[in-house]
Amino acid sequence: MPSAVSPLPGTTRPDPRRWAALVVISVGVSLIIVDSTIVNVALPSIVEDLDSSSTQVQWVQEAYTLVFAALLLLFGTLGDRIGRRRLLLWGVMLFAASSVAAASAPTTELLIGARLVQGVGGAMILPTTLSLINATFHGRERGIAFAVWGSTIGGMAALGPLLGGWLATDFSWRWAFGINVPLGVLIILGTMLTVRESRSEHRRSLDGVGALLSVMLFGSLTFGLIEGRSLGWWATSGDISLGSVHWGLPLSPVPIAFALTVLSLAAFLLWARHRVRAGRPALLELSLFRIASFRNGSIVALMVSLGEFGIILSLPIWLQFVLGFSALQTGLILVALAGGSFLASGIAATASGKIAPVWVVRAGLLAEILGIVWIGLVVGPDAAWGWLIPALIVYGFGVGLATAQLTGVILQDVPVELSGQGSGTQSTARQVGSALGIAILGTVLFSSTGSILSSTLEDQGAPAAQRDTVVTAVVDSAGAAIAGLEQDPATADAAKAAFSDGTRYAAFTAAGFLTLGLAATVSLGERRTRLTKHHRSTNR
Repeated sequence: MPSAVSPLPGTTRPDPRRWAALVVISVGVSLIIVDSTIVNVALPSIVEDLDSSSTQVQWVQEAYTLVFAALLLLFGTLGDRIGRRRLLLWGVMLFAASSVAAASAPTTELLIGARLVQGVGGAMILPTTLSLINATFHGRERGIAFAVWGSTIGGMAALGPLLGGWLATDFSWRWAFGINVPLGVLIILGTMLTVRESRSEHRRSLDGVGALLSVMLFGSLTFGLIEGRSLGWWATSGDISLGSVHWGLPLSPVPIAFALTVLSLAAFLLWARHRVRAGRPALLELSLFRIASFRNGSIVALMVSLGEFGIILSLPIWLQFVLGFSALQTGLILVALAGGSFLASGIAATASGKIAPVWVVRAGLLAEILGIVWIGLVVGPDAAWGWLIPALIVYGFGVGLATAQLTGVILQDVPVELSGQGSGTQSTARQVGSALGIAILGTVLFSSTGSILSSTLEDQGAPAAQRDTVVTAVVDSAGAAIAGLEQDPATADAAKAAFSDGTRYAAFTAAGFLTLGLAATVSLGERRTRLTKHHRSTNR
């Protein structure tokens, strides 16, 4: 099918298929959302089937998020250059193919490898969907399009937990990945039929060095945050081996990874500055940060993502290993979160053009903070799960409000020719925040669980050797070992209480990040509001 740029070539008439294309584009990005929510619910089944450790559980999530975040900038620029529709198609095909590999993985290591490839496909999909919307819609239509995009994500997020729970309970967790294949085929067909090609008129060279530095930056940072509690934050903890290679240094690899993070960040910024001064495009378009709405919105997106997605790692595990719910029951409970998000996204679409987007974002963040604190207060070894439902609805409602409007706020002033880099940069901010959130909150969950359980067992008079064995089993299995402790009720109760406390602390930590995100909105949108008022006053 021939490619064309919207609006139609040689005319100012907009593409009549743009709304059908919007649905396809939104479903395309929803492929990523559905995959993430399904995997969250299926994690306990993966732990039991593949005998995964708690660190490996985090890496099943982080491997995808890490590559995703590291490559968003590169693929945002590449889409501008070679065509956003073309890159979207490539991304969906790669995502579907790697989902087959994940579904058939016989070990956790191979599953993590497949998730890495999935991250590449996801990084192709997300920035192209946003830049296609940014290039296709203008004025009030653009605000409506972003709201529809968010509403579609909310609806698919509602389907994810339920679908994942059903597949993991009645079939296998492997179908949580296999379901991506038919979805991918539908998206490819829809894209070919409705989406018109869009690319920048300016041919831009690719920044390979910048891409390499960004991978080093995000990879070393995430590695350090996840592996710190198992390898040692400073001194080497225990015996560290990678295959036949033994780490014989007293200094842990973790501080070395953090040092590499700092060096990579400095090199990345210096290299971007050098490219700009030489008149060549950098992977990170520094001029975008002169746009107040883009700069402030990206900061808010980073902080918000730290709190929004990290708690989703711990909640499904707690529901299944502490309260004893099945994957299907867990999915039914988490539908409340996605249902609230879907409801809010629809309201945000209706409010487009009537209420300043920044106030919608702030209302969403307030609802998120309230909901996640509520979740933290409910969590306990004997929690009444019914109280989780309204808490998750409130939390999801906040996510829907903030997500639907924040994207539009960030990209509202970005020139169309930089829409790929703009969407890639803001998506990177979100994904880096998500990766850091999973890493930090996962560390809070498992570190606090181990510390509290060890202290409780010591108070019960358990010998040191027995204490260490129980703590290691519970933490390394991400809670799966709790069921095997039932023959000793006191130990099992202590493990459930400790894991619940760890989940609660993770929730409160997430609420703290969301509060920082709310505080960061103080300067968001102020300049645009003043300009709008001035424009109105001068036209009276």
